[in-house]
Amino acid sequence: MYRIVFLGPPGAGKGTQAARLARALSIPHLSTGDLLRSAIAEKTPLGLRAERFVTAGELVPDALVLEILKERLGRSDTARGFVLDGYPRNPEQAEKLAALAPIDRVVAFDLPLEVVTERLGGRRVCPVCQAVYNLHTQPPRIEGKCDRDGASLETRPDDRPESVATRFRLYREKTEPLIRFYRDRNLLVTIDANGPPETVYARLTAALGLASDMAPGRDASVYSGGGARRSGPA
Repeated sequence: MYRIVFLGPPGAGKGTQAARLARALSIPHLSTGDLLRSAIAEKTPLGLRAERFVTAGELVPDALVLEILKERLGRSDTARGFVLDGYPRNPEQAEKLAALAPIDRVVAFDLPLEVVTERLGGRRVCPVCQAVYNLHTQPPRIEGKCDRDGASLETRPDDRPESVATRFRLYREKTEPLIRFYRDRNLLVTIDANGPPETVYARLTAALGLASDMAPGRDASVYSGGGARRSGPA
């Protein structure tokens, strides 16, 4: 089984690495943000409940997020595992997730604030298809335009430097208890997320004991070793 959770500050590249690893292992990449948007767009019963909170500008309650995640984990394509990005965010959520699907490994992406600020300052998003680009590492083919639909790319308000610093501080404060939670259970590995995507992917696969040159769909024996910092019980 490949039941893997990714943790990391905004701009750490979790989504990019999760998508690539999921393709290589032939398992789904699950993001709670994407699951919420999908449920709302498809007007599922859970999505309609979530939409009321989103429309009112309120946070979707944890219990409802967990219900949406539970429904998704019940589908057949998660039988071999999944890569989960964006959940859990605290030990209480981690306990509830463990009751749904015991986690095999947690990967913490480590990145300093100055690199996070640089990365997010260069991030651009398509308002139509939600594709994400980076002016430094993954620019669009035509400046300012989405490769998929030609829409003008936008900068998110929370990608501005002052917002990034606040988000980074809050991430550190809120995630530290979660890091301890998984470290104490000997599930946590930490990788250096600074560097080109290919370099980070090599560190990731080494941390999971996988071949770094895995092609999408190629099977492998996971967790046979690793080149990351393994965080055991304190």
